[in-house]
Amino acid sequence: MSRARLVITAVTLQGLTQAEAARTYGLSEATVSRLMARYRAEGEAAFEPRSRAPRTSPRATPSATVDLVLRLRKQLAESGHDAGAETIAWHLARHHDVTVSRATIHRILTRHGTITPEPKKRPKSSYTRFEAAMPNECWQSDFTHYPLTDTTTFPTGVEIITWLDDCTRYALHVSAHRAITTPIVTATFRKAAGRHGIPASTLTDNGMVYTVRLASIGHRGGRNGFEQQLREWHVIQKNSRPNHPTTCGKVERFQQTMKNWLRAQPTQPATIAALQVLLDQFCHEYNTARPHRSLPHRATPDARYNALPKAVPGPSRDAETHDRIRHDIVDKSGTVTLRVAGQLRHIGVGRTHTRTHVILLIQDLEVSIINAITGELLRELTIDTTKDYQPRK
Repeated sequence: MSRARLVITAVTLQGLTQAEAARTYGLSEATVSRLMARYRAEGEAAFEPRSRAPRTSPRATPSATVDLVLRLRKQLAESGHDAGAETIAWHLARHHDVTVSRATIHRILTRHGTITPEPKKRPKSSYTRFEAAMPNECWQSDFTHYPLTDTTTFPTGVEIITWLDDCTRYALHVSAHRAITTPIVTATFRKAAGRHGIPASTLTDNGMVYTVRLASIGHRGGRNGFEQQLREWHVIQKNSRPNHPTTCGKVERFQQTMKNWLRAQPTQPATIAALQVLLDQFCHEYNTARPHRSLPHRATPDARYNALPKAVPGPSRDAETHDRIRHDIVDKSGTVTLRVAGQLRHIGVGRTHTRTHVILLIQDLEVSIINAITGELLRELTIDTTKDYQPRK
């Protein structure tokens, strides 16, 4: 029996005064008086325990923002895009001028039952992460299957090959074929290289279309057409260990995102040409429109890829110039700092860019300052070693 019921019963049925009831049950007379007033006003409802939560919460997320978060979650999920808390936060800030923390968005999604708990999922902290430092330093490639609605012509579906830049997650080439063969791998690699430049290295699994190093005894030591092409262009070939797909995790994750988007399209393709149209549309959105949670400041792959200098194969990678890449934030005075020849130099960027995240590309004394999110070139200059402050001209 609750204390409220005991006190009210003692006063109404046993005839105790409020002062006597207060002494008997160790309460203040004011508390007993409030209980009796509640009983006279509410009757039996006064016996039920009351919540101690505040009636108002000034810091609570506005209901309009909660509705917007849930609407974005629904729209992104139905479109086949990533709909996690970080992506929703990016869309809120970029398109709705609303700033909400990732933790708050996650609580909103959990509270409304839009997140499925995965307690057995392997924690991210258990993975060993690696990433190329420059675009074209390493390209990852893999292929996956996708079904077509014309099951008579394509009973087992078709295969989609992907070439992905390891540093920027930029989709360099994605195309559909009836079946992926070594000539197709070589041709798509040449096409991507003709458009984006020859990479310094490639990373793939041990499929026979990529390498024959694990083939039968009679074939070991030989090369297929793709391996020969890499050798002619002085491109380093890297292959994951057998049964370790996480080594090629970036391209594997890209394919998952791609297939989720394809499945969400209202009209499923019946031919390879129709599928290629969808793939081209997806690559455009993936590279230029959607934020990428693995890139600094949720930049798009296109902005990141075009903002950084490209690695090249062969001996030219060992040039004697001093090349550096720095990430910084423009301070309130509109400048960034850079140590050159043992002295800290202050470089003017402009007060209009205060608090902007920037990338500094340095080759000896030549410096380019680029907006880390949009890829916009903010300033190019040659450091004057006789001056500390490098003003804008």
